[in-house]
Amino acid sequence: MPSIHDFEAQSITGETVALSQYKGQVMLIVNTASKCGFTPQFEGLEALWKSHGPKGLAIVGFPCNQFGGQDPGSNDEIAGFCQRNYGVSFPMMAKIDVNGPAAHPLYQYLVEAAPGILGTKAIKWNFTKFLVGRDGRVLGRYAPTDSPKSLIKDIEAALATKEPA
Repeated sequence: MPSIHDFEAQSITGETVALSQYKGQVMLIVNTASKCGFTPQFEGLEALWKSHGPKGLAIVGFPCNQFGGQDPGSNDEIAGFCQRNYGVSFPMMAKIDVNGPAAHPLYQYLVEAAPGILGTKAIKWNFTKFLVGRDGRVLGRYAPTDSPKSLIKDIEAALATKEPA
């Protein structure tokens, strides 16, 4: 069975990022959008990054335009928006699809590893979150309505686990 660490993604500035660089860290992977009712969650994600990043949490955002066309901009425009409006300093990746035949392989893996309610594989909306343990295994899936702050207990539990050998 693969883990998150077996995948690569493109950063929002175009570099290839091996997710193996996050081995030993807890990850929160989020599909984001700039023009969504949940967009203010960027503020909470940034607060989590600042408070828990030094403890071993990596937050990785994946912009997606598949839900209501709510992230139509280019990668440069998205990066500027996130920085200007929410001070985002956590890693943002290039815009991807999270559903359908063109879904990024990482998201194909995530929905298999942590199906949604009633076993659904599809991502339902922007700001669906996946918590990943230090070993690269998916620990949980959270709905767009789950605020970043509401995940603190689960994040801290994951951070309390020992790093894999």
